[in-house]
Amino acid sequence: MALYVSFSKMPSKSQDFLLTLQIATETILTYRKRRKRIKKEKAKNKNFLLDWIEAFLWAAGMVLLINQYLFQAYQIPSGSMIDTLLIGDRIFVNKLVYGPELLPGLLKLPSPIKPQRNDIIIFENPAYISRGTAFDIAQRVIFMLTLSLVDIDRDEFGQPKPHFLIKRAVAMGGDQVVSNQGNLMIRFAGENQWVNESEYNSLMGYKHNISHMIEQRFYPALDAYGKAIAYRNIGLPIPLELNNAELILSGLEYLDYYTIDRSRLELLRAAFPHDNRYRNRHARYTQGQYIPENRILPLGDNRDNSHDGREFGPVHSSRVLGRGSMIHWPLNRIGSIH
Repeated sequence: MALYVSFSKMPSKSQDFLLTLQIATETILTYRKRRKRIKKEKAKNKNFLLDWIEAFLWAAGMVLLINQYLFQAYQIPSGSMIDTLLIGDRIFVNKLVYGPELLPGLLKLPSPIKPQRNDIIIFENPAYISRGTAFDIAQRVIFMLTLSLVDIDRDEFGQPKPHFLIKRAVAMGGDQVVSNQGNLMIRFAGENQWVNESEYNSLMGYKHNISHMIEQRFYPALDAYGKAIAYRNIGLPIPLELNNAELILSGLEYLDYYTIDRSRLELLRAAFPHDNRYRNRHARYTQGQYIPENRILPLGDNRDNSHDGREFGPVHSSRVLGRGSMIHWPLNRIGSIH
């Protein structure tokens, strides 16, 4: 039996509703059809160059959004993270995990996830001088569009400026650290025992290596070299037993400047006990460096060739911009970063 009901037999209110619905449907369909026709006509008349520019700007906008809020392309410029990251590795940094900046250098968005010990973190170099938000945006767009092949942020020698640093989060707020002959000792927040970093990493199952470019047998010469520099600072003749240190070290590609400075300050502190500068700086080497709350001490895995927190100090967790996610080039090194 048919369920069809004649339109004329419907109540007047139902007829009005159906009529309104019919008119609305026809209007929407007509509008959509007209829009499609207009778009086709515009596409026919559009200049090829303008079409290409529009597509490029759209791609640039998408790249900026991805770079700023999701993933940032980054190329490793130095050997400070060997063997975890090698010079020339191209990586992606997860910008979303710790909360991205609204604009480069401005207003970091909140995130429930905070940097943890042993994370590979990226942060702005404390020594970097920005050329402005507009330049930073342009640099990041070009860098991302070219898959990190073109970097317009260069110094007077044509070398990429170290705008960002990538290191490992080794010590957290409340910790205390001290370094001696390339070995790091940590006293964790609330503890009274010093723990060797390598032993702690092994206990926690961390797989990364802490690389040392200097053999232990050279550390007595480094110590003597630091004392020789102190004699020069004071203006006294260098004792004969310290004269050979520079010759012994002359064949080394890298020097542990922290060991040299520790030895130098030890002698200067003894020579000028009234000078608080020497006493305070030497205490940092012997008694340890305290990490304030909400700060992180970032260190390179290659301890003898790393410009890191031992020099510029802990960084605030709010300045951490992302976490190293994966290596995407070269092909034989593709994989996640640990």
